[in-house]
Amino acid sequence: MVPLDNITSHIYVTTSYALADLPNPIGLLSGLAAVALGQILVVAYFHVYRNVYGNARLVQNDDLHVNPKTRYAFAKEAIAHFAQLEGFLLLGSYLSVTWLANWMPASYYRWEGGVQWHLVVLQLLLQDMLQYFAHYAEHKVSATFYRYSHKPHHRFTNPKLFDAFNGSLLDTLCMILIPLYTTANLVHCNVWSYMAFGTIYSSMLTLIHSEYVHPWDDLFRLLGVGTAADHHVHHKQFVYNYGHIFTYWDRIFGTYRCPDDVRTFTKSTKKSSVIYNFFYPKK
Repeated sequence: MVPLDNITSHIYVTTSYALADLPNPIGLLSGLAAVALGQILVVAYFHVYRNVYGNARLVQNDDLHVNPKTRYAFAKEAIAHFAQLEGFLLLGSYLSVTWLANWMPASYYRWEGGVQWHLVVLQLLLQDMLQYFAHYAEHKVSATFYRYSHKPHHRFTNPKLFDAFNGSLLDTLCMILIPLYTTANLVHCNVWSYMAFGTIYSSMLTLIHSEYVHPWDDLFRLLGVGTAADHHVHHKQFVYNYGHIFTYWDRIFGTYRCPDDVRTFTKSTKKSSVIYNFFYPKK
């Protein structure tokens, strides 16, 4: 019979070796903290903009989100936003597993060099392009696939900020996680850059579901950066604006529709400007 102290010693040594093989978790924890901080700042900004500012314009001319009978409870929805299984819990699990299992390229475990902004932009562009194709495929591959993957998210035809990650596990896998893993293996950057990318990406995915027009939206639209109104077009009409962070892919492949062309949407404050009409010629 093997003595108990020998068994305990063996377990301790084996566990020590196993833990020694794991990457330093500081990078992982820093990345998760950066994304969490970004989300907290987004929610804090949105609380002030929605509940304090008092002059925010709705994306859609619909009183769903302002009518006292249908207006949602902010705190309740904010808690649900952070607690959704198919949202940050799944994303956090993905990041933890890929990091600790050493499945990321070697550069993602290094800190040298600070934020490499050109790589952050490249990550955002590539991630959004892959997500565009995944999103389009979910709509077009088959009715059955759409029903189980993306349709749960499309029950929101006039979405609010906290609907951003409210969908299905299959939807998150196909449209976010697979593109994320592909992007990470094609664009090699350091920890700082991945933190910046993850924070910007998750914050943008949340903000484009907002029910309100934001102060920066006209500028973003001129630069080809996605806005809440752009994404609301997709939720309302289903066959346009498959991109999220940028509108470039929709423009290239002919699936873009300007929110100002949707009758029930709030019109841009810059629609009469020369620059605006250069990018969005009148039909």
